[in-house]
Amino acid sequence: MDKLIVDKLNLYYGANHALRNIRMAIPACGVTALIGPSGCGKSTFLRTLNRMNDLVEGCRIEGRVALDGEDIYSPGTDVSLLRKRVGMVFQ
Repeated sequence: MDKLIVDKLNLYYGANHALRNIRMAIPACGVTALIGPSGCGKSTFLRTLNRMNDLVEGCRIEGRVALDGEDIYSPGTDVSLLRKRVGMVFQ
């Protein structure tokens, strides 16, 4: 079963379309790597998975990100609890 499902994810910083139509299924109990050149959107995508982009003024997100079948961008999501479940490690 997939732990995380991303469907038609688009992210904008103002007029800048930073992530375009991302679709991805991440299985439970596995390791997934994101590899790409500097500036391609890896960190932006990761910040989207625990809603850190909520703190960025002018950031707009379209599409669906589901953790265990629940849309993390639904209005009732407890963002603090989400961030406990989806951690971030910075360089």
